[in-house]
Amino acid sequence: MSNTEVRPDEVVCDGTAARTLRILAPRDVPLGGPRAMPVRRTLPSRERSLIGAWCFVDHYGPDDVGATGGMVVAPHPHTGLQTVSWLFTGEIEHRDSIGSVATVRPGEVNLMTGGRGISHSENSAPGHRILHGAQLWVALPEPARNAAPAFAHHRPEPVVGHGWRARVFLGSLLGSTSPVETFTPLLGAELLLEPGTSLTMPVDASYEHGVLVDAGGVAVAGDSGDSGDAGDRTLVAKDHLAYLPPGCTSLTLESGGDGARVLLLGGPPFGEQIIMWWNFVGRTHDEIVGYRDEWQAQVRAGTDDVVGDAAQMADGRFGIVVGNHQRPIPAPPLPNGQLRPRG
Repeated sequence: MSNTEVRPDEVVCDGTAARTLRILAPRDVPLGGPRAMPVRRTLPSRERSLIGAWCFVDHYGPDDVGATGGMVVAPHPHTGLQTVSWLFTGEIEHRDSIGSVATVRPGEVNLMTGGRGISHSENSAPGHRILHGAQLWVALPEPARNAAPAFAHHRPEPVVGHGWRARVFLGSLLGSTSPVETFTPLLGAELLLEPGTSLTMPVDASYEHGVLVDAGGVAVAGDSGDSGDAGDRTLVAKDHLAYLPPGCTSLTLESGGDGARVLLLGGPPFGEQIIMWWNFVGRTHDEIVGYRDEWQAQVRAGTDDVVGDAAQMADGRFGIVVGNHQRPIPAPPLPNGQLRPRG
């Protein structure tokens, strides 16, 4: 997914952990399409930029594709990150410049590695009226940020317990381990809780965690292992993201009368500074400017009739999206002045 904001903020992330549980409220961002499909963004926020290596959380739907036009995201670039697509309802067609063509379906994870540079498109599949899911980004650490672009797909088998069901799409939880490889330790899982369910899960104490509530509401508590009992529970409302710092040996989720569906994200503090601007993750102002210039050169290679000069675009850092005939998305203008740390 592309960050379609006309004036995207530059985000400098230092990976510093907070000391207490925090609730991050969503902000509405128009994604695009004929009538602008809205998404709810909780990461990055003014309060927090990273949870482990997770650096971007967009949550959308249930969206009536007939009313909004759905997801219509033409070819756009990425560097220095991985994209993680997870759907609850509907289907999305993914195409990229390394030749991957995949349908994103509920309960299946698609992970794309941007690395040194890739471009891709995402469009709602015909025949599905409702679209509902999450688009997540993972920052790549210094040794891997110029890795070769790649694509992986996995359908995790559900793990079932009394009043709950889980699908672990990255990392390990509740005895389930995903085979999808990542460049830093990560956790990503969908959890469904029936009404009035309490679920306590052992977790890695070196991880910080995020709990994104998709439906219903949950009370969240972390246990440091000192007392053997979960701490005070904090209610997390629908569409909000709870952040828990490292130190928890277990997490407890309690659903209300309507049950709940959540995404649980985690990883050790990233420990590196990054600059995230538009669809690029880099380390310096000049690096981001260079990525933008290279993408704009590929966009200018196009004409009014076709996507562009395929040979000229394929030779660029980002390549050409195979089988897609939409005009590539131009990069927005850079802000005045130097991209630099803020907040």
